[in-house]
Amino acid sequence: MRLTVFWQRMAEHFGHGYADTFARDHVMSELGGRTVHEALDAGWDAKEVWQVVCAVMDVPREKR
Repeated sequence: MRLTVFWQRMAEHFGHGYADTFARDHVMSELGGRTVHEALDAGWDAKEVWQVVCAVMDVPREKR
């Protein structure tokens, strides 16, 4: 998954204003105690990060 697609899905689910805030501030144990930004910076694949976000935040299956 390209980062542009990842950020588009984040914005669609959380809203443009909150997506970056969530990605910067929400630490998830499933990402090794990292935020979305930290996980991506550490080399995690965007698709893997999106799958974690979906699982943690109960994103509806049709948006996954």
